[in-house]
Amino acid sequence: TFCEGGSVTLSSSPASYYEWRNDQNQPVWYQKDFATGTAGSYYVKVGDANGCEGSSVSTTVTTNPAPAPTITANGPTSFCQGGSVTLSAPNGFSNYLWSNGATTKNITVNSTGNYSVSVTNANSCSGVSNNIYVFANPLPVPYVTANGSLSFCEGGSVKLSAENGYNSYLWSNGSTAKSITVKTAGTYTVTVTNSSGCTGTSATKTVTVNPLPSPTISAGGPLSFCQGGSVTLTAPNGYSSYLWSNNATAKSITVSTSGKYNVTVTNNNGCSGKSADVTVTVNPVPSPNVTASGPTTFCDGGSVTLSPSDNGTYLWSNDATSRYITVKTSGSYSVSVSSNGCSRTSSAKT
Repeated sequence: TFCEGGSVTLSSSPASYYEWRNDQNQPVWYQKDFATGTAGSYYVKVGDANGCEGSSVSTTVTTNPAPAPTITANGPTSFCQGGSVTLSAPNGFSNYLWSNGATTKNITVNSTGNYSVSVTNANSCSGVSNNIYVFANPLPVPYVTANGSLSFCEGGSVKLSAENGYNSYLWSNGSTAKSITVKTAGTYTVTVTNSSGCTGTSATKTVTVNPLPSPTISAGGPLSFCQGGSVTLTAPNGYSSYLWSNNATAKSITVSTSGKYNVTVTNNNGCSGKSADVTVTVNPVPSPNVTASGPTTFCDGGSVTLSPSDNGTYLWSNDATSRYITVKTSGSYSVSVSSNGCSRTSSAKT
């Protein structure tokens, strides 16, 4: 008795003639030793030199079939890297030997390759299964490219793009497009899915948004003054460049003309910001001229009325504060006219 694929040699005692027969009484061999791997009953018929014949009793040959195990998988045998599948051999065998060296009935596989199992039954007969191919699909490794600097000024943006060829895209900000335009500081990644259904996440891209400067102009004196005066306007320290609305590029400017003034500054990050307008008012200085209503030479008892040419507030040399004065006394008369805080005294009228 032996396993399928084995054999046994049946030997006769010495004789002159040999004829081996099977259980259908058919002759199968004519020599002293008969090797067979086929199950059945065999006997030998012999003859001696005297022509006498005799037959042996039958010997039964039994061949035990080799097992033919079939592997079963508990899920798909093609999966994404990081996954696995359990391969199982049938129950009822005394020994198991997998192609990866495992000796358990079940193995958990997470690597690409061909897997088979050799089993041994109670008759000590062994059989090997067919190969089962397991494929662990590699995970995609997406790469994000930027169409510009990842550090920019407030109000700017950068376009981040994943590679072509994936079935789907999911950015860390929730977008599902292949490319996103980013205006906000933060870290950004993209997770892609390939045609095998496997996903992979890119390395992080960090976006920095630099705030715009907001300069405030300080004045070295009143912003409203008389003609001929001036005021110094100064931007804050710490900027790499300055540009005033009058095209000056210094940190400070001296202004003697009415108008609105602002400054645009640029910081070390290359970001620019514009100040609020500062209004400078230059008030004109009066230029009074005294006129007389009649001759300035007259007889005692007469008079003349004097008046200035400019509007404003008045202080005459005789301490009168009205616009017009009536003069009856000889002398020199002048007037100081004030408007918007600016004043000037006329030449004297005699």
